[in-house]
Amino acid sequence: MESQQMNLDVISNNLANVNTTGYKKSKIEFQDLLYETTRSPGAEVSNGNLLPTGLQIGHGSRAVATAKVFTEGELSQTGARLDLAIQGDGFFQVQMPDGTLAYTRDGALKTSATGQVTTSDGLPVQGGFQPIPAGTTGITISPEGEVSTTGASTSTFQVSLVRFANPAGLQSIGRNLYTETNASGTPETGTPNQQGFGSLQQGYLELSNVKVVEEMVNMIVAQRAYEVNSKAVQAADEMMQQSNNLRR
Repeated sequence: MESQQMNLDVISNNLANVNTTGYKKSKIEFQDLLYETTRSPGAEVSNGNLLPTGLQIGHGSRAVATAKVFTEGELSQTGARLDLAIQGDGFFQVQMPDGTLAYTRDGALKTSATGQVTTSDGLPVQGGFQPIPAGTTGITISPEGEVSTTGASTSTFQVSLVRFANPAGLQSIGRNLYTETNASGTPETGTPNQQGFGSLQQGYLELSNVKVVEEMVNMIVAQRAYEVNSKAVQAADEMMQQSNNLRR
């Protein structure tokens, strides 16, 4: 019952983030618990015969992992000049207040008062992003990450993406951000749309990869599994009650 409660919590979080830009859904993984072995398979019985099967009683299940599923979400056209969607593999690099780096698929980028390209939380975006000059009237970003600005002054610079050998090993810290762990491996930097890195789509945002119908079905299954387990506890209690009443 505790495992199914945790399963429902994961499903609820997925549904809560169905409109979160760049959100990647989580899936919960279970393992069975230790078994009480009354008769071991292969044990020797009389006359040298071996038991073809054993007698083992399981003790339930437990949750062991909540893995992120990094499939791509659908792209939504916004038309905003600094909205970027990564179509394929890759993350944007973000500098945290303590100087460390975090990574995100959320391409809803903004500019600060000094022209610095930032996230919606004001965190500076790294990876070659340069300040947008004052008086800029137009920004063009190619699928390969070449940024050109026009207006009072013109500039051109190249931005990059990073990827990980095991993105499921990244640690989620909220605010659409992930941090590197020993399980994820070290970040590999590369040019968009080259050597397997995803391309950039200007004027688009990547939506959540959560499928509402699929999560609703999972929620019903979790609810029914919780209900069945509670019925099993109730049935066991009633059987024990009947045993206690045998002498009456």
